[in-house]
Amino acid sequence: MTTVRHRARSLTHLTLARRAIVASLAIAVLTAGWVPLAATAHADTRDSPLVGGCLWAAKTYEQGATVVAADAEYRCGTQAAAAYWFRGAPTTEPSTVANPGAITTPIDQFSAGARQPGTSYNDYCVGDQLIPGTDDIYQVVRHGNGFMQWKAVAPIGQWPFGSAPRPEPTWRSASLCIDGVLT
Repeated sequence: MTTVRHRARSLTHLTLARRAIVASLAIAVLTAGWVPLAATAHADTRDSPLVGGCLWAAKTYEQGATVVAADAEYRCGTQAAAAYWFRGAPTTEPSTVANPGAITTPIDQFSAGARQPGTSYNDYCVGDQLIPGTDDIYQVVRHGNGFMQWKAVAPIGQWPFGSAPRPEPTWRSASLCIDGVLT
């Protein structure tokens, strides 16, 4: 019995010694800078506050920059470690940025907080009734998982178009709504 225990202890000490040698070699290799198999990590930099600021109509603005859209100022900042447009004071100044409307997904186009007039892209159904996206103003929201989408925040009557063109009316009709699904 003692021989079995002695052998088990010897194997344990041998295993620990091998691990120590391997760990020492690994540290030496890493310290010397020789890591041929290491890969460079690349972060997804889209809409990241650390690499260029906020997006508005696919144009990047630096952190702290202020733009005017419709009747309000928006300041580029961060919220929850991501780029975000903070809506500021009302203004009578003309827009300093393009306002194409919520014509497609906001990803790579707008940072969270940006607002745009709705378009047919935002159409949806409630039962068999079509709700035109052009009825509302939409704001980009970022969900906890990073997913971004447009969310209705105000009636379209609050967007001062002035001489700017309005989005075209939706081309869809209620006949495309079946049990709440836009087909």
